[in-house]
Amino acid sequence: MTEINPLLDLRAKISALDEKLLALLAERRGLAVDVGRAKLHSHRPVRDIGRERDLLDRLIELGKAHHLDAHYITRLFQLIIEDSVLTQQALLQQHLNKTNPHSARIAFLGPKGSYSHLAARQYAARHFEEFIESGCAKFQDIFKQVETGQADYAVVPIENTSSGSINDVYDLLQNTPLSIVGEMTVPIDHCLLVATASQLDKIQTVYSHPQPFQQCSQFLNRYPHWKIEYCESTSAAMEKVAESGSPHVAALGSEAGGALYGLQVLDRNLANQEQNITRFVVLARKAIDVSDQVPAKTTLLIATGQQAGALVEALLVLRNHKLIMSKLESRPIYGNPWEEMFYLDIQANLKDEALLKALQELTPITRSLKVLGCYPSENVVPVDPS
Repeated sequence: MTEINPLLDLRAKISALDEKLLALLAERRGLAVDVGRAKLHSHRPVRDIGRERDLLDRLIELGKAHHLDAHYITRLFQLIIEDSVLTQQALLQQHLNKTNPHSARIAFLGPKGSYSHLAARQYAARHFEEFIESGCAKFQDIFKQVETGQADYAVVPIENTSSGSINDVYDLLQNTPLSIVGEMTVPIDHCLLVATASQLDKIQTVYSHPQPFQQCSQFLNRYPHWKIEYCESTSAAMEKVAESGSPHVAALGSEAGGALYGLQVLDRNLANQEQNITRFVVLARKAIDVSDQVPAKTTLLIATGQQAGALVEALLVLRNHKLIMSKLESRPIYGNPWEEMFYLDIQANLKDEALLKALQELTPITRSLKVLGCYPSENVVPVDPS
């Protein structure tokens, strides 16, 4: 070891091991692709829960010999298994829909660094070799870009575990011809970002999009003297702070986004809820087919009559066909006071016989019914060891 700093040699060894780990992870993902191709021909489901649990049990037992605890191994390999599942799922979908995996233009809210930008990058990394970024100032602009062919896909937030539904997006879904073709959930870690060394008691103004302010209201209430300034996106807020260079202003946003603007973290984990997760949906001009080898979700938009029990009658149709509804959201119908549309997420493929029968029964008892999209569910629920 180096006498001057013995840590240098140890860190070099760790870095060398990390490089080997990366190579092994890449090799494992390559094998996951081969498994996906094999399942494509054998028509087996992407997920094999029994196999996943057996794998975890075996690895935990092997880990004991290396003094690795079960919790550490479980967390690590749940993430690796999720990557394998989503890799295979993307392969099956590309084959079924003849999707061009090479490149796509994706529209999202805000310039670089916004949460929507990071979500768009995450989606593109899974489905395309490269993608062209198209940041927009408003949700309407995102929808318009895809509707007019300026972009191939839109990635928009639709709900958050802390602040609830993104009403602007739900309202735009009422009238767009676009179809939902994908979804993803992204953990959100709101940070207080500054351009230069500062302290909490020095901050005077905080910039961000309305959603982070809402999601971090409990933290912000501790500093009632702070001036709150709304921006069209978190990235626009970070850009303002970066340009100011002042120790008296800060932005609420992601650490990864802040790094793109040279900002440093003053405080982190600021959301009201510890598990702060945003669900995004992906929109395209053409609807897709979903392989029956992957879990699917179908989103409906219905308007019921004004008679008593109209919504209950519609929901009973779903229950009678043993269909699981994971989301029910209501929004007003513009121009029709006190009337509402209902958005329903159903855990089923549009080709499933039960859902097809349910749609047939719903049609005569609703004023209108529209399928907003059938798409793969990318919420991979982790398997726990036995």
